[in-house]
Amino acid sequence: MEWEPDTSVGEWLRERLDDPWLGTMHDVVPRGFEAYARVFHPASVTELPGERMPAPDEVREMPWHQHEALFDRMVTSAVTWAQTAAAFGTTFHAGAQWNRLVRSPGDPLGDANGWQQVIGPDGREYNAPPEGDMDPGLVARLAGILREHTTAPTEGHIAQWEGIGGLVGHLGHSPSRAFLQIGDRYDDDLAKHNRMLGAATRDVFNDVFRRKTWQDGILSREVSEGPRFDLPGRPHVLFRGGIDELAAPDWVLDAPWRDRPAEEHGFDPSAHAPSIVWPADRAWVWVTEVDYDSTIVGGSTALVQSLCAADGIEALPIGEGTTLTYFSDEVNA
Repeated sequence: MEWEPDTSVGEWLRERLDDPWLGTMHDVVPRGFEAYARVFHPASVTELPGERMPAPDEVREMPWHQHEALFDRMVTSAVTWAQTAAAFGTTFHAGAQWNRLVRSPGDPLGDANGWQQVIGPDGREYNAPPEGDMDPGLVARLAGILREHTTAPTEGHIAQWEGIGGLVGHLGHSPSRAFLQIGDRYDDDLAKHNRMLGAATRDVFNDVFRRKTWQDGILSREVSEGPRFDLPGRPHVLFRGGIDELAAPDWVLDAPWRDRPAEEHGFDPSAHAPSIVWPADRAWVWVTEVDYDSTIVGGSTALVQSLCAADGIEALPIGEGTTLTYFSDEVNA
């Protein structure tokens, strides 16, 4: 995988998006494929063996020593959308929305805990699936199926939304992101260091006279300042790469957007899931939209059938023109 400065290779995709947006999945997913599948990102469930989980508001009101004791006993595991629907007595279907699946009254623009963390009838806490990202293992499993449905498994393109945290560098006064040290909360030196970071806010009166300097991102300055693959409302950085590369279990290690700055601070190797992927023969397209808690794949009927039948992937066929918004799940309204 390597940077692709020639963004014209994605013009075919841009021409098949709705511009201006019409509110359906085709604001971000190209029209014109024979069939579509919705791949649901796994959620997670947290439990206290033998007892009911306290509500998020209750946890926030606990003194710190109770927090620590509580967290030590918590067990978190993956949970599917179908399992979640069964727990809440709702219906799992292609257009399901997480907030409706967990019967949440929460406001998406207000209290996030009203829909992202919900205590189920079984006493466990159901945590919403990630939006715009998925586990590296799921990326590899999905890629492993897609490579069987193209004549060009080693050739294609991968796009990453430029808004992914810390991805691109910029000219400015503040870094793209900062890393706080985590450790013993009673360590005086660590506490002093973190207080210093917390107090290091911009000097709005003097910064106007200070020259902006280059603030590094994950990608190099050449790539950060290079051409963008511009889609409606979504600028992307484009890379050359085949689906074969993403099917490798350790694909993260070869991704140009691998988060090496985080590794320098002690984090394990990681890389954000691709935003858009397509092979050179354009047999299919994969879209992991930043605001979606699922990935949409457009391609042949055979591909969609393979995805929906695959082990380790929760997917359903979805109709062209489907709306996937917070309020669109009328089945569980």
